[in-house]
Amino acid sequence: MKTNVLRLCIASALIAATSAAGERPKGPDRYAITGARIVTGSGQVIEQGTLVLEHGLITAVGASVEVPDGVWVIDGSGKVVYPGLVDALSDIALEKSEASGDAPFSRGPLDRPGTTSWAAAADALVLDDDRVEAWRNAGFTSTVSSPSTGIVSGQAAFLNLAGERDEDLVVATPVALRVNFEPNANRSFPGSLMGVLAYIRQVFADASHYRVSQTAYAREPRGKRRPRYDRALAPLAEAQVDGWPVLMPGHWEHEIERAVRLGREIGVRPVVYGLHEGHRAAEFLASENVAVLVSLKWPEADEDRDPEAEEPLRVLRMREQAPKTPAALAKAGVMFGFYSDGLESPKEIFASLRKAIDRGLTHESALHALTLGPATIFGVDDRLGSLEAGKIANVIVADGALFDEDTRIETVFVDGAKYEIRKSTDEGGAP
Repeated sequence: MKTNVLRLCIASALIAATSAAGERPKGPDRYAITGARIVTGSGQVIEQGTLVLEHGLITAVGASVEVPDGVWVIDGSGKVVYPGLVDALSDIALEKSEASGDAPFSRGPLDRPGTTSWAAAADALVLDDDRVEAWRNAGFTSTVSSPSTGIVSGQAAFLNLAGERDEDLVVATPVALRVNFEPNANRSFPGSLMGVLAYIRQVFADASHYRVSQTAYAREPRGKRRPRYDRALAPLAEAQVDGWPVLMPGHWEHEIERAVRLGREIGVRPVVYGLHEGHRAAEFLASENVAVLVSLKWPEADEDRDPEAEEPLRVLRMREQAPKTPAALAKAGVMFGFYSDGLESPKEIFASLRKAIDRGLTHESALHALTLGPATIFGVDDRLGSLEAGKIANVIVADGALFDEDTRIETVFVDGAKYEIRKSTDEGGAP
């Protein structure tokens, strides 16, 4: 008996040492967290229950779960267990060339500026991004990573923030296509917002025609000239047919409405990102049944602006009211997720979340927007986003309520692998 206890202690020390370094921990892959308060993320809260994780999956969760033989038991007394958090849009773990849109523009019968629709985040991942460990230490077990520049930037991937190889990160791909409305700085066309919108309409119309011609040829090829393959149009056509989320920007109310209407016009499922004036568009979004991604980088005054210059009232109003957007969306029944939008550390993310909570967002809605909400928007809610049997074992263990300022994340599981979180004095560390 003493020998077994000693072996467990040695193994535990080794796991903690490797986990602290950010490497995938070596050790058992069967755990049971007992006696903890379990917030499942799907609406159920178990005041004192057991969560069983085996071989990367959740195999049981409940108040009267029997602990299987041979699992590593973790005493969860006084702890709170949550689903792993999701940063719903970022460029984490993405090669800089892909994140910044350095891939060549589409060339062919037509020049398609700012279009790299074939670029897939899943094909351009790196493990040495420091944010992988920093975000994981703060309880973020997943992110949606996407190329970010150009008019049609490319294909987003849903990633787990742990693995030994690049491909280990990929949960699903593609989960969305990203579109931006920024004019092309390096070319005469499109050099304005009007030109960008016209270009987007045209390229998606081309994709629709491309799809029709490809389908007709596949159905009856004999006697017909083979249509040309177009790597720029093929993903757009897939997005139209398969209902991929197509991410479109919009902060102001009129921008949000424009993005939704443009998405309907070009035959795709729009998901608007930004939403700092989303509180004014909440009822519209609910009536259109459109999901959105809310930036947690609340607008602030430009530090370099002329202090004597007067700012428009609408800008001041947006800056003051932006943090109430999440509460307004939740009240209207709009599906939404949160994304970091370039914030430099998880500490800033949680500070922004607390501003939204102070402006009326409930803890339950905040958790949903960081877990099951983005999982549903990107079509992976059948495998993660909540603590349910059969789902991927992305789990966090905290010493208190998740959004309280003094709460600390103690343990994180990603794909069932256990990471012990060291207490950090770094400003960018875990909450």
